[in-house]
Amino acid sequence: MTALPLPDIARQMTTAPLALDWVGMQGIAVPLRLHGERLAAQADAGVSLDKADARGIHMSRLYLALQRLAHEELRPALLRALIDDFLASHTELSQRASVRLHFEALLQRPALVSHLSGWKGYPCELLAEGDARHMRLELRLQLAYSSTCPCSAALARQLIQQRFASDFGGRALEHADLHAWLGGSAGIAATPHSQRSLADLRLQLRGDLAELPLLALLDCAERSLGTAVQTAVKRADEQAFALANGQNPMFCEDAARRLHHALAQREELLAFELTVVHAESLHAHDAVARSRWQREAA
Repeated sequence: MTALPLPDIARQMTTAPLALDWVGMQGIAVPLRLHGERLAAQADAGVSLDKADARGIHMSRLYLALQRLAHEELRPALLRALIDDFLASHTELSQRASVRLHFEALLQRPALVSHLSGWKGYPCELLAEGDARHMRLELRLQLAYSSTCPCSAALARQLIQQRFASDFGGRALEHADLHAWLGGSAGIAATPHSQRSLADLRLQLRGDLAELPLLALLDCAERSLGTAVQTAVKRADEQAFALANGQNPMFCEDAARRLHHALAQREELLAFELTVVHAESLHAHDAVARSRWQREAA
């Protein structure tokens, strides 16, 4: 018996002609190769449907094109190749294409003082979208850090001063007595509150980059904040972290400004939007600051 050709409904004409901005799939399980490591990721892949009377696109062609992610290092050139593959498989249907990758970069981070190190995950999102000539590349990063409230620190210092005046007022100070007082619970009558905080960075990358500057940008952001959350620690590391927090109090406004100034110096970036969230331990709500920047045209 002769096999009959399988029907291709997507080739039919629609009864309600209309061009569509984007048609595709989201949440596709894909492997990535980043810095030589294999990562689990999810992809959203799609194209514009510019031919108004076409019934649909060829989603299986997008799915198959994504398979090259398993074999090649994740670089801007690979994303450009995917956009080209999507468009080549939809000639006369589509003029624009996009791929969005969701993954977690797992990076080994050293302790502050000791020889220990541990692994820390950074949620990432990478978007490439464009046409046959131009591609826009956006990298979204999230990183956690600690923030000590400057107002709370000042109030705590005042209480310590008051306790000192109460305990030593009118007395001749002896070094041994003062040293013991500072090391006891009486000397630290109050402590400032700090909170785990989150920076959300949306970074538009230059399209001509050979590599993804993911690690360099994370390092830059963490250096500017000064109190990135830690992994494995000894007591010496915990003490160093307490010192960093004590010498580095910041409101959400301070954190946003530090990140803004640091990222604006990065040659890899064309623009960015950043949001910092301080999940306060004093209040039941969060403190939030946002900032944006775009490189001026040469």
